[in-house]
Amino acid sequence: MTDKTILKIEGLSKYYPGVKAIDHLSMEFREGEVHALLGENGAGKSTLIKCIAGAIHPDEGIIEISGEKFTSLTPQQAKEKGVQVIYQEFNLVPQMSCAENVYLNERTSGLIVNTKERSQKAKKIFEDLGVDVDPDREVGSYTPAYMQIVEIAKAVSRNVRILIMDEPTAPLTVNEVGLLFRIVKQLKEQGVTIIYISHRIEELFEIGDRVSVMRDGQYVKTLNIGETNRKELVDLMVGRELTESYPSRKVDLGEEVLRVEKFTGNGVEDINFTLHKGEILGFGGLVGAGRTELMNVIYGANKLESGQLYLEGKPVRIKDTADALARGIGMIPEDRKRTGVFLRMSIRWNTVISAIKRISRFGIVNRKKEQEIADYYIERLRIRTPSPDQLAGNLSGGNQQKVVLAKTMAANTRVIIFDEPTRGVDVGAKQEIYQLMNQLVEEGHSILMVSSDMPELLGMSDRIVVICEGRQAGIVPKEEFSQAHILDLASGTN
Repeated sequence: MTDKTILKIEGLSKYYPGVKAIDHLSMEFREGEVHALLGENGAGKSTLIKCIAGAIHPDEGIIEISGEKFTSLTPQQAKEKGVQVIYQEFNLVPQMSCAENVYLNERTSGLIVNTKERSQKAKKIFEDLGVDVDPDREVGSYTPAYMQIVEIAKAVSRNVRILIMDEPTAPLTVNEVGLLFRIVKQLKEQGVTIIYISHRIEELFEIGDRVSVMRDGQYVKTLNIGETNRKELVDLMVGRELTESYPSRKVDLGEEVLRVEKFTGNGVEDINFTLHKGEILGFGGLVGAGRTELMNVIYGANKLESGQLYLEGKPVRIKDTADALARGIGMIPEDRKRTGVFLRMSIRWNTVISAIKRISRFGIVNRKKEQEIADYYIERLRIRTPSPDQLAGNLSGGNQQKVVLAKTMAANTRVIIFDEPTRGVDVGAKQEIYQLMNQLVEEGHSILMVSSDMPELLGMSDRIVVICEGRQAGIVPKEEFSQAHILDLASGTN
C-alpha cells in the first residue's frame, strides 16, 4: 500500500423521494490497499459504489479517479478508469463457458471471435491467479466461489485498478474464504485497490488495511485496521452501544407442535425430531449438508418420499407451500431476493399477499383491511420506509428480511422456518431480527432456524439438530453446546 490517493469522493449526495441515500459524503482510497467499507443496511454503501461505477448519477459532489474529476460517470467511463464491481448477484451467464464470461461484451476488431485464443488468454489469467479453472467449462457448473473467481478474472482482463467487492464471502465455505483472501492479497500486491464491503467484521482484521464507517448516508470515520477493534467499529456503525450479541429470553417450552419421523426426500434421509411451543430449534451442519433441503420438504416446496409429519400430534401430508401456509407453517427463505420478496412490488402488497383470501370477498380486496395489515407490520417490525407503497427492492437487506417476516406472520403462522435469518444483514439489523424472533416465541410461536453462523446458532437455539451429508448426526441440548462439539458432528468425526 502507498500513500497515493487513487479515488477521492468530495461532498457526494444522492437523494430519493423521502430518503437521503448519501449526504455530502467525503472520503478517499489509496492505491494498493484493501479498504473496508462498513455500515448498517441503509447506510448508503450500495448507493456510493453505484455512483463510483457509473450505475447511478449523484445529485451533488465530485468523484476523482487518478486525478481526473467527474460530477458523474457513465458505466463505460468508470470501466475505462479501471473501476470494476463484483456484486452479490454475479453478472455471469451460467450456460456460457468461463472464457466466454471473462471476455463477455469485449470489443473485437473483426466479425469472427477466435475462441481458441480467448480460451488461452483466460487460462493464463486463471493460472496467474493460482487457481485451477477450466476456461471451456460452463461457469454455471462451478460453485459460487469459482464463479466469483471468474468475475475477478473478468476484472483483471479489463485492467482493473479499483475493484469493489460487495459481500464477497457471503456464499462461501471456510476453505473458499481462504482462497478468496489469497487472491485479494495477490491483487493488492499488484497495486490494485480493493474496496471491500462486508458485514462480517471479523474478516476485516484478516484482510483489511483501513476501514471507513458510514451511517445514515454520511461519513463517520476512517481507521487503520490495526488500531481498532470490533466493539469500536460496531458502535460507530450503529451510533449506539450494543450490549448483548444475543438477547436473552425467558420462555417455558410448551407442548409438542411439530414432529418429524423418518423423513426421507430431496437429499435427506431418516430425519427425526420434535419442535415444542416457544422453542427455537437450530439446525447446524456444513454448507451442502441438506438443512435447506430438509426445510423445503417440511414447507412443501419439495417432495417427501417417505416418513411422516405431525402437527399438534396429528399426521398431515403437506401438498405444497400454499397448503403449508394454510396449516400454519411459514418460511423465511435463504435467498430472500429470489424466493422471499417480490422486489418490484410494494411493501403493502408483499405483506398482505399471503392473507389475501382472508381480506377478500367475491374476489374484491378490502382496501381498508389491506392498509391496516400493512401499517401494523411496518410498525411492529420497525420496517424503515417513507411509505407502505415503497417498492421492496428499494429497501435495505435487513428491511427486506422484515418484509418477508411480515408476509409470513400475516398468514397466521404458528411454526416459522428461518433459513439463514441474518445472512447479508448488518449488525444492528441482526439485533432487531433476534429480538423479533424472541418476541415470536414468547408469544407462543415456534421456530426452526437454519444457520451457518456458529455464534448465532449457539446463541439463539434451545436445542440444535446437526445434519451431516443428508443424515441426522445428533441432537444437542443447550447444556452441551460448544462450537467444537457441533463441528465434530457436522463433519462426521464424532
